[in-house]
Amino acid sequence: MQQKNIPAAQGGADLGSGSVGRLLFKLAVPAIVAQVINVLYNMVDRMYIGHLPEIGETALTGVGVCFPLITAISAFAALVSMGGAPRASIFLGRGDKETAEKILGNCATALVVVGVALTAVFFAFGYQLLGLFGASEDTIGYAWQYFSIYLVGTIFVQASLGLNAFINAQGYTMVGMLTVVIGAVLNIILDPILMFGFDMGVAGAALATIISQAISAAFTVWFLCSKRSYLRLKASNLRLVGKILWPSIALGLSPFVMQLTESVISICFNTQLQIYGGDIAVGAMTILSSVMQFAMLPLQGLTQGAQPITSFNFGAGKMDRVVKAFRILLISCLTYATALWAICEFAPQLVIGIFTPADGALGVYTRSALRIYMAASLLFGAQIACQQTFVALGKAGISLFLAVLRKIILLVPLIFLLPRVLPIAQDTAVFLAEPVADTLAVITTCTMFGIVFGGMVKKKK
Repeated sequence: MQQKNIPAAQGGADLGSGSVGRLLFKLAVPAIVAQVINVLYNMVDRMYIGHLPEIGETALTGVGVCFPLITAISAFAALVSMGGAPRASIFLGRGDKETAEKILGNCATALVVVGVALTAVFFAFGYQLLGLFGASEDTIGYAWQYFSIYLVGTIFVQASLGLNAFINAQGYTMVGMLTVVIGAVLNIILDPILMFGFDMGVAGAALATIISQAISAAFTVWFLCSKRSYLRLKASNLRLVGKILWPSIALGLSPFVMQLTESVISICFNTQLQIYGGDIAVGAMTILSSVMQFAMLPLQGLTQGAQPITSFNFGAGKMDRVVKAFRILLISCLTYATALWAICEFAPQLVIGIFTPADGALGVYTRSALRIYMAASLLFGAQIACQQTFVALGKAGISLFLAVLRKIILLVPLIFLLPRVLPIAQDTAVFLAEPVADTLAVITTCTMFGIVFGGMVKKKK
């Protein structure tokens, strides 16, 4: 393929020849903003529901039980799109726009199929699952009222989250951010109108969410069908072809596993902490999980900004730009992770005070727990930079192994093992499982990356 046939700019970002450093931050900043907005999007319903007269606390507890299932729905969008988007970028770098558009079309169809399947499964078994996830007789009515309405919009979730990845993969990160902003702002406006103005309560919150997701999905599809997008969503590419779709699914398994296992990890931590530390330890874990979630947003934004640069130039055979993109990504991730680590270790009250009074019983307990839990967080910048670069390079098997390694192979057993073998307080040992797993995972990931990536660079040269 002749590289001269590829436009110099993808979405205003010159992926093939522009300054790698400026490109990365130009693409990363909107991605980080979109990540933050997306988290706020998910929190708005809970904020309003908690203020419902008389039933607020009970309704909030019920709706909270829904979120592991909602996380699972989002994970399936990642399964399809977070593998398909990097592969589309790689083929763009090779000058093969036709194959890139086939990947887009196949992934769009797969997202619809997955959306229909999830809707059917959760309508059939969702009520029982909510009970297994901790909904009581008092809260399950609110949980099912919210979730049954939310399920109607499952296809919209798949389309808005899944197809948005293909917008970002072309370098249109400002447009990608706009798709998230549209849904979030609309949700914030509709929530009080439907919940309080129309007196719909919990049902109004769910309805506001699916309307917002529908508008966001419509904007995403419109953009990919328009002349504004370099990659077009075409009817001729919607028929599923195994050799086009399955490599995308395989590559998407890593982010899918990373998202899906979050609920498993939470259950393991909470179960052990309830045994060894009681309610205050579980409360501390809620804060630690929130800190980790927000802490990860800039790292995820940085890797999203680097992905189209890495994938495009790898496809184009420009390994010097791939190496430079990784180096800048690694330094940026390590710098941020080190700054976060310093705050958690030396000024934990600044973080804890956002969620609870730092001088209260929970705040004092969480202060020491946070220092232990985040002890190895300065290394995590290397973990995510290497792991997500494997995804950008199309290394499906390695990226999946590393995702499973940290959470399933290392962290889950350590949560149950360390309290039994270490001569320290058992609740402390549970929190210690996180930095131990992080350290072992980083050593393994960096070693594998040095071997595999070094070999790829030598082979290309």
